Amino acid sequence: MTVKAIDGQKSDDDSWNSINWKEVDQIVNCLQRRIVKAVKAKDKEKVRSLQRLLARSLAGRLKAVRRVTTNRGKRTPGVDKILLDTPAKKWQQAQRLNVTGYKAQPLKRTYVPKKNGKLRPLGIPVMHDRAEQSLEQMGLVYSS
Repeated sequence: MTVKAIDGQKSDDDSWNSINWKEVDQIVNCLQRRIVKAVKAKDKEKVRSLQRLLARSLAGRLKAVRRVTTNRGKRTPGVDKILLDTPAKKWQQAQRLNVTGYKAQPLKRTYVPKKNGKLRPLGIPVMHDRAEQSLEQMGLVYSS
């Protein structure tokens, strides 16, 4: 995967904006295909190894952050009130994903009114937790 350098130094903005998303998607899709193939072959060790490879790959982390920052909830922060609204923040978040020892933060609790007048509780995770969940979800490929 290529991230172009500008004058020998690259800022986080430049790094995020120079990502070849077609190549990122190809890498992730290739790994997901390999996972499905291993699931069909009932090779559990290979499946787990490929899932770990996907979760640790830069392409997987970039795609997870992109998924979280382009969906409908991108303007809803969690309890930490941090949004990933600039390219620099997105790049830094991708670098921090899937580190050992990370502990999820508590959910932001809000209540949404229902039709009958009652309130429905809603838990909103922080952006980092959403990206971590998205990254793990990519490795859970189902085969038919």
